[in-house]
Amino acid sequence: MYQNVSINLLNLILSLSDALDLASPELSQHQLRTAFIVWEISKAAGLPSTDIEQLFIVSLLHDVGALSLENKITLHQGEETDPEIHSILGERMLRHLPIFGLSSKIIRFHHTEWQALEGRTKEPLIFSSQILFLADVLERSVDRQTYILHQDRELVARISALSRTGIDPEVVQVFKSVAVREDFWLDLVSPRLYSLLLHDGPSRGVEIDLVFLKPISELFRNIIDFRSRFTSTHSSGVATSASEISRFLGLTETEIGLMEVAGNLHDLGKMVIPNSILDKPDKLNKAETAIMRQHTYFTYTVLNTIGGILQIAEWAAFHHERLDGSGYPFHLGADKLSIGARIMSVADIFTALAEDRPYREGLEQREVISILRGLCAKNFIDRIVLRVLEENYEEILTLTKKKQAEAKEYYEQEFVYP
Repeated sequence: MYQNVSINLLNLILSLSDALDLASPELSQHQLRTAFIVWEISKAAGLPSTDIEQLFIVSLLHDVGALSLENKITLHQGEETDPEIHSILGERMLRHLPIFGLSSKIIRFHHTEWQALEGRTKEPLIFSSQILFLADVLERSVDRQTYILHQDRELVARISALSRTGIDPEVVQVFKSVAVREDFWLDLVSPRLYSLLLHDGPSRGVEIDLVFLKPISELFRNIIDFRSRFTSTHSSGVATSASEISRFLGLTETEIGLMEVAGNLHDLGKMVIPNSILDKPDKLNKAETAIMRQHTYFTYTVLNTIGGILQIAEWAAFHHERLDGSGYPFHLGADKLSIGARIMSVADIFTALAEDRPYREGLEQREVISILRGLCAKNFIDRIVLRVLEENYEEILTLTKKKQAEAKEYYEQEFVYP
């Protein structure tokens, strides 16, 4: 039973950042590598430690505005027609979180060339955005099939060519002072980079509680859901219904709060699923279903790397498991599924059935309960959790719809980009 929660901020952000780049081998560790470059340049530039920490954390999330897998890949390949769009959306994602605040402006300008910033280049946030600009260009320029010390001079030459046009020459000069070190390049491409950043990176001593964890989980809920208009309010519904069922079951306030966090993050693994599958209104074929089935596996593997919330990974990731062991991806049976996992399973199905989708309206209570009872009869879901939902259906549904309406309004106002 949880009473107090303490999570290492760096561990949390590193793991969630890593999740954003799981979708393709060419994206792997892009944000971690970019943040590492930013960290090295910031230290060499003599920035204050608070500024380094701020820039480093923002760099780990600098591509949050690239909402689809397809968008991420075209952006990484330098084929995005308007990279400013994902910069704008990224700022909108982060600016409401107290932990980021004004530093979200760094993301807003991280694809803005130095010449376009005339008159503002000495502003601290603009200087930081130029460091992030350089780091992003450099990381995307690395040939992952070529040994790094066989291409370092070419990479330096490419960055140097951008001096005075694309990138602040002062930032380029500081980078060149770092680039003479072989250890910089070897660390950059090291498979142990996550571990290196976790143990030595900025903010490594910062611990956060549930109060700070919730808005960060809401940020990633939005990143997950806003990828597709079909799912733009789904996780907000699951988080609300799961936490309300928990409340009626008598869980502690801390456990209820953690259940909300788990609901926000339960579909984190969908970051690896192409939008062509997420946006498909028809039934998935066999090949598409096989791809979709990996999403809960990745939810688990990412969240399981975060210390301090031992049960969250299970509560979030086991929502497609069944009591008879026929679920996926782990095929766990009733003896391995905690009350939190059972709540999440019912909440996910209930939300999916009751919510409106672009291609259909939500089902009525009678239809939802009939389907859930059928699943219960097959020993797929927990009958006690279902009974709690039935007995408090109207109250749970009303609050779930309210939270989803708020998420929809936010999505349509901020992220349906013209």
